Amino acid sequence: MSQTTVRWGIIAPGAIASVFAQDLAQVPGAEITAVASRSRERAADFVRGHALRANAYGDYGALVADPDVDVVYVASPHALHLEQATLSLAAGKHVLCEKPLTLDRPSAEGLLASARAHDRFLMEAMWSACHPVWRDLAARLRAGDFGTPRHLAADLSFLAGVGREHRLRNPALGGGALLDIGIYPLTFAHVMLGEALELRATGVLDPESEGAGVDLDVAIAGRYPGEVLAELRTSLTSYSPCTATITTDEGWIEVPGDFHFPPHFTFHRKSSRTSPPEPVRFEPATPIIGVGYGNEVAHVGDCLRADLRESPWVPHEQTLTILGQIDDLRAQVAAR
Repeated sequence: MSQTTVRWGIIAPGAIASVFAQDLAQVPGAEITAVASRSRERAADFVRGHALRANAYGDYGALVADPDVDVVYVASPHALHLEQATLSLAAGKHVLCEKPLTLDRPSAEGLLASARAHDRFLMEAMWSACHPVWRDLAARLRAGDFGTPRHLAADLSFLAGVGREHRLRNPALGGGALLDIGIYPLTFAHVMLGEALELRATGVLDPESEGAGVDLDVAIAGRYPGEVLAELRTSLTSYSPCTATITTDEGWIEVPGDFHFPPHFTFHRKSSRTSPPEPVRFEPATPIIGVGYGNEVAHVGDCLRADLRESPWVPHEQTLTILGQIDDLRAQVAAR
């Protein structure tokens, strides 16, 4: 891309797309030029509700054929990602696709192959990996600013309270805690520590789900490079602080809830067993744009202007690794 402004099309104008659009409005050099839904009326309502100067389509094919769209944001439910991202790539559009990229690693490998065949940019919308607090923490951790990591804990849970036909509990729609929110603790550990050497899971399956079991509650024990241990938890049946902690030989790091888009983090340094901790709060050096989706939008824009086909912050191998982990963990839970 040589132009200054990156023009976005949105597929599936739901709740996530609404927050995305609000944050995008704060990003210089980004604008929404088209919105598509299965209902043109719904797309038009979205355009009006966000005061956009954009085309409203009741057909996804029309959006990806729009010459005023450079990149498509796929914000649909999990089970539709593969179809809609494939459609966009085949039409010559770059793609930012909500997480999880697809329902399993083999499907993601096929989608990445399609992106390469069409010479298009494709990125999983793991917005937390673009968040200034995550990026600052990961850089400082790698630099040894807080000592040597020994243990990581991260938890993301909420009470879904939905029927079994809902996407969160429907196996055909990619239901389950791991695919929907467990991906965040797994990605946090990966970004902070590197690729897991071992992951063991136990969990509770939805007693009312038909066919393939849907995981409702999952606890994961992990081992990472440097013999760092991890405890990762996710649930659709309970509330939790949604925080993360990393302990080191010099103290501990606290990432407040919601840890997947935190306002800051705090390092509690210990000089001895008996000395009180000395907390230091770290604010992000780069401003958080909106709730953080804006930083993801800005990053995609930077990638496209640099003519990249892969994000250095959310690389393809990371996406495949995490999806492979989820495949394995779901199998472990189902086989308990």
